[in-house]
Amino acid sequence: MATTERHKYTAAYLRILTVCLLIFFATFIFGRDHSTEIPVDVKTTKDTPLTVERWLQQQNQRKLKDTFAKAGILEKELISLSIKDVETIKEVPDIVKQDLKASITDAKDTERFVIWLTAQRLPLNLIQRLTQEGINDFSKLSQLRNAEIAELCTSCSIEDFQQLKHLVKSAQSLTADSGDTSDWSGWSWFLFVIKLVLTLGLGIAVLCVVIIMDCIRNIALDLRHIRIPGASGTVTSVPASGDGKNWLWKLLFNNSALSLASQFCVVKWHWEEPQVVGNTMSFTVKLYRKNGKPYVTTSTNSVNVVIQLKNEQVACTKQIDAEDADQNAIKTSFTVHKSGSYKISIMVSGRHVKGSPFTKTFEPGPIDAGKSGFTNYCSTIVCSAGTPYPLTIETQDSFGNPAVYKADQNSYFKIKVIETENSTRYFPATQMIYNPDKKHLTMHIKMEQEGHYQATVSYGDAKLKNGEFSILVINDDDMTHVNKNLSKKQRNIWYEARLLSGNGDNGEKAKKVYVYISPKQLTLKEYYLKVIGKKLFTWRVCPGTKFYFNGYNSRYDAPVMTIYDCSQPHVTLAAKDRNIIAATFTSFMQRNIGGSETFQDKQTYFCQEVRKFQKSSTTILKIDRSQLLYSSYRATKSFDSSDWFKSFQICFTGEQGLDWGGLRREWFELLCTELFDPANSDFFHRFTSDTQGLVHPNGKRDAMSKLRYFEFAGKIVGKCLFDSAKGSGYRQLVKAKFSRSFLAQLIGLQVNYKYFEMDDPELYKTKVKYIIENDIEEMDLTFSEEEYSPEGHLVKVVDLVPNGSKMPVTNDNKLHYLNCLAQYRLVSSCREEVEAFLKGLNLLIPDNLLSIFDENELELLMCGTGKYSVSDFKAHAVIDGTSYSFFKVLDWFWTVVDSFTEEQMARLLQFTTGCSQLPAGGFADLNPKFQISFSPTYNTLPTAHTCFNQLCLPDYDSVESLHRSILIAINEGFQGFGLV
Repeated sequence: MATTERHKYTAAYLRILTVCLLIFFATFIFGRDHSTEIPVDVKTTKDTPLTVERWLQQQNQRKLKDTFAKAGILEKELISLSIKDVETIKEVPDIVKQDLKASITDAKDTERFVIWLTAQRLPLNLIQRLTQEGINDFSKLSQLRNAEIAELCTSCSIEDFQQLKHLVKSAQSLTADSGDTSDWSGWSWFLFVIKLVLTLGLGIAVLCVVIIMDCIRNIALDLRHIRIPGASGTVTSVPASGDGKNWLWKLLFNNSALSLASQFCVVKWHWEEPQVVGNTMSFTVKLYRKNGKPYVTTSTNSVNVVIQLKNEQVACTKQIDAEDADQNAIKTSFTVHKSGSYKISIMVSGRHVKGSPFTKTFEPGPIDAGKSGFTNYCSTIVCSAGTPYPLTIETQDSFGNPAVYKADQNSYFKIKVIETENSTRYFPATQMIYNPDKKHLTMHIKMEQEGHYQATVSYGDAKLKNGEFSILVINDDDMTHVNKNLSKKQRNIWYEARLLSGNGDNGEKAKKVYVYISPKQLTLKEYYLKVIGKKLFTWRVCPGTKFYFNGYNSRYDAPVMTIYDCSQPHVTLAAKDRNIIAATFTSFMQRNIGGSETFQDKQTYFCQEVRKFQKSSTTILKIDRSQLLYSSYRATKSFDSSDWFKSFQICFTGEQGLDWGGLRREWFELLCTELFDPANSDFFHRFTSDTQGLVHPNGKRDAMSKLRYFEFAGKIVGKCLFDSAKGSGYRQLVKAKFSRSFLAQLIGLQVNYKYFEMDDPELYKTKVKYIIENDIEEMDLTFSEEEYSPEGHLVKVVDLVPNGSKMPVTNDNKLHYLNCLAQYRLVSSCREEVEAFLKGLNLLIPDNLLSIFDENELELLMCGTGKYSVSDFKAHAVIDGTSYSFFKVLDWFWTVVDSFTEEQMARLLQFTTGCSQLPAGGFADLNPKFQISFSPTYNTLPTAHTCFNQLCLPDYDSVESLHRSILIAINEGFQGFGLV
């Protein structure tokens, strides 16, 4: 037994000495730093995975496709194949096999290179930038110069720039050939001998230390039983604590990091394919030693898991599987909301386990009617009688993934059509054609009868998200006439009509009027003496203007229609060319908004048109933070439209921050606060004392608040819209809550009393609503408005109409009175301010582009959403960290955030992104994504990189410490940049 132990100890000593010698030859002789593994012969990483089929096409071996297809590997990626898979195919020539094996090896080496960069904590966007520039191996990485590194890191942080420089230096040392001793001088050989002697001496010293410690261990084993006299004189033997094996024993003979073998580790998947999205999936990694025995672990650090979907990293959690009997299992969980192929890379001690990276495919869920809808949606479609009209439906599941359409008896698409003039059901001929590649379903409807119909499309019993629309069916001659109107260069299109009063049957003769249609507006005119024209009504050609068909007027032998735009009184006309007028108007409107009425499609069209004016140059603005408004106005005072079209770079006087996007966003945020917050200036005011009320241009502003600042405010809002059109990475939201009447004036809508409900809710509840719902004959109201001073004294009486103070308000004209009141309080009182604001806004954004939105959509376009959802936050936040302590802090962080008020959420968002408001799509539209990463500090304040929307959380000893630190950071450090 002693001999066996002696042999075991001797082998251990020799092992240590061998390691020392290996370290010497690796470090001193060859001069290579093997702390970083070198992937061999790395090839170019491509965004699109290389499959066997594509490889055959590149090699001009298409005739072998059938052979590989029979073997079941034609559609597989090269990275997922093994050499054995190729060797089993006998019909393939040996030369092709050798080439395919080499390509498989290259593909896996390329993947290891990317994984190596990821393990070095290099950001994913910088890795993609490197591969796009063709830098895909160590030799090319080592050839990068400082200027090239700086160019690659233009949109990265200073830490990422320094990290890339460090990796380049490492690559230079790794690729340097220091093993050639043919040209060594005598001095070099002398140094080599000295190093050799020192290394051997160090190895011998370590060996002596090991022997001494082993002797101490043997002495401890001899004394492991201590004899203590008992009470009755007997002697009790007390075993020593522990098993008698010190750390060196465990290092040499027991389970340790050195004996953990990635090639023997096993991955157990806790689901069967195929799986649909919407579930939390998990898998277990079983760890084993080189001798095949379980590797007992108490930490998850030895396993690194990277899950990617279309080059985006998916957040996952790791934990020790407490239910595993061998105590060698690490369980990883992740949530699947997006369909597609997930690439799961599992590495143990820096090496891939067998089969890694794995590819797991998740299919979309069943069709959800609330998410599915028409592409290029329009509220009214125009078609010819007897001609099929295609409607394309984009089928999606509850998570927005393209869903597969499978018709059955319970769930299928159906259309319900009602003729609007007589409310009768109509059954059009329909045909469904499904495109499985694009996940699109085309519904062809064929209407045989002319007229106006209301249609509803549903899936099963649920209506589609935009499933309601109108159908205008005209004959072929009218359709030809409409197409000619659209192609005319001279916009002098007019039609004769009769202006009906009431329902058109009150005995009075209706006026003869003329309907003029142009791409921008619809105008109703009457003529005196057939020469003198008078404009009666004007409607913008936009989705807010609606047509309603009201049957047929026998007196004038013409069909009847009503025009309504939510701002002006209803206008009822009898026109023989009713169908042509409505069809021409609808066609012009669809052309103006890009062919679709959904907000997303109109926003896309808006951005496409605005991008035509963009310039690639940059202008630097030097801003004094202490005089933000004045210095910003002075810096841009001489700018014309071409200067505003350039990109701005902000430099705050006396600060060290570099503007990679974060300073620009902060400047916009602070400037909007100065301009639009009544607490900071009197340019805008609220009708109520509520700080959450909507802001409206202040017609009673101080004399120092000149109109030029309103024009400047319009330019700032236009610049925000202009920059947002460049893409999500440049999106800049306006930090303001504008009144609906102000937004309506920006897009040319007429303001009426209904805007009081949101803009001035107190006036609406106390006066407007009472007048609408009650008899006011005895209230002695006149068409006038009294103005009072802050002290309550009457200042003046303003007539809302000529001689309004002498005109009583009755039940018949009370709505007209309320509309006049709205015009005075919401429009006339701030007309100059609105016109100045529009002048600045239209310098960058043409009014015809603004008019395609309604006031609610315009606010969404300008200001985004001010509502925050923690579940939306969790679903779209990118998590960068793998340690147990980080996930403990992350759980505390979600607990703290869940208790935040909207103001605290706004401050957290501004602290991290530089802007307190979200884009229209919430956290999903943030670019870059909101990233939460680990900071290697303890009990310090969180830090943020606004250029990358990154929040860095240190380690904390309690949730209370985390809560306190976050509140201090977001309340004290949400403005300003500096170096700590």
